[in-house]
Amino acid sequence: MTEADLIAACVRGEHRAQRQLYDQLAGLMLTVCRRYLKRREDAEEALILGFAKMFRALPNYRFEGSFEGWVRRIMVNEALMQLRQREMMTVSFEDFAQPENLATTAATAETQLQAEDLMSLLATLPVGYRTVFNLYALEGYGHQEIAELLGISEGTSKSQLSKARAMLQRRVQFSTLNPN
Repeated sequence: MTEADLIAACVRGEHRAQRQLYDQLAGLMLTVCRRYLKRREDAEEALILGFAKMFRALPNYRFEGSFEGWVRRIMVNEALMQLRQREMMTVSFEDFAQPENLATTAATAETQLQAEDLMSLLATLPVGYRTVFNLYALEGYGHQEIAELLGISEGTSKSQLSKARAMLQRRVQFSTLNPN
């Protein structure tokens, strides 16, 4: 069954096709939701609500661009809605008050991490930094789109991305220097 056939069957309300589509995308989309929401239960809730929205919107899908990308946008938006409800998306500038807290060395091949390690490091970022970093670096949104999605200025988006990168770089450097 092609992707178009599967989508058409889902639009017709065929439960087996809906289950197949869910099974194909759920793992990847849960990973997307987990990037934004620390607690697995919150990410799973965003996933379920996102799939419900996706199935309701499926008759409006225009087959323009990637279907997976279309679903991913729905999941990101749902995760952001959950994030707004559960956590204050604030920025803490206190971490960067001291010059020694800024990253000053370039990453090397020695600092490359496994995906799980990176996800763990991302989860330690303050929610605002983590959200902007995910949207920009992992989802491919531009600063203008991020600003609109989050209700912040483009400058704030750029600043939070820069600070997130610096914080991640410091933590990667620390973890390679202190592996225990």
